[in-house]
Amino acid sequence: MKWSLILIAVAILQLNACSQSTPKGAVAFVSPKAAVRTGNIVKFDTESPQLSRIQCASVEYAKVPVDEISAPGKVEMISSRVSHVALPVSGKVRRVLAVVGDSVVQGQTLVVVESPEISETQSALRQSEANIAQAKAQVAKAEADFSRAQDLFANKAIAQKEVLAAETILQQHRAELDEATASRDEALRKLTLLGLTRDDVNQLVDVRSPTAGKVIDLSIVAGEYRNDTSTPVMTIADLSTVLVTADVPETSIRFIRLGEQVSISLPAFPDREFRGTVNRIADLVDPQTRTIKVKAVLENSSGQLRPEMFATIRHSQGFQVALVVPKSALFQQQDRTTVFLERSHGEFEEITVTVFWQDNTRAAVQGALHRGDHVVVDGVAQLRAY
Repeated sequence: MKWSLILIAVAILQLNACSQSTPKGAVAFVSPKAAVRTGNIVKFDTESPQLSRIQCASVEYAKVPVDEISAPGKVEMISSRVSHVALPVSGKVRRVLAVVGDSVVQGQTLVVVESPEISETQSALRQSEANIAQAKAQVAKAEADFSRAQDLFANKAIAQKEVLAAETILQQHRAELDEATASRDEALRKLTLLGLTRDDVNQLVDVRSPTAGKVIDLSIVAGEYRNDTSTPVMTIADLSTVLVTADVPETSIRFIRLGEQVSISLPAFPDREFRGTVNRIADLVDPQTRTIKVKAVLENSSGQLRPEMFATIRHSQGFQVALVVPKSALFQQQDRTTVFLERSHGEFEEITVTVFWQDNTRAAVQGALHRGDHVVVDGVAQLRAY
């Protein structure tokens, strides 16, 4: 009797606790059952909130290549469109007017250099002009002496050796005139190349861009003195057109032809497809990888494609109609590839498929799928957890 009273008291206390924790008129929340997996079937309660995180897409028919070459590669600069800028004269760098990443146009001033060579060249020009005037006078006198000697020899007034001596002197003065003229022309050419004239009083030289493009390398700063005129201080590349170089297996090289278009994809732009034109197929096979270098020219006026970006060249041979699914629906396992097929609301079946073609977004598959089926594209990892 005593124990019965105790049990009744405990029950009353529990009922009181429940009535206090649940407000009057409220319905206590009952959690939906967790998903259950039976074989390849994963089934959720139809009211489970987890279903809102699972997205599906339809299985469709699409044209896919019968054969396709897919070769990895990368974006490269065209060597003929790269200019290395060196200082034309030694001197102190006064200003650097472009930095890495700047776009420049042909003829734009990149660097301003103050050089003592300018005054030296102008002095050499003036000296050579003075030498030309002197040499001309000497040539005129020597020509007159030689002509007079020829007349005297004709009248047997002098010996022949005196005529030869006069002729030798004339040739010497003519050589001096030629040398002075060459020195003047060289000084003029140098001033012209530097964009200066003989009368310019400043010692500043503008180093201009030889081409339009982008500055991709810079190794000079304002204030330093440079004696070396052979080492480039700036590199400019025209990236409006780039190359994509890929390693094509020798077993597939027969499908590639010069001048034909190929499809190019880049991880940096997964939703875009670019078109390039094959302009070079290497003559040699790499003995280590058994591949052949193929280069395709690609338009890049927008500047989005940058050297060293990874890329893939694709080239298709013929087409066939096949079932395709989004690549996000595929779950790659060690020995097989599967997708989750939606059988009904909250019920999914994991089935095995065979992938025989794929690109950046789609995959052509064979298996127990039909057009119009729905496969999971977002939430695959969630379903694999069961």
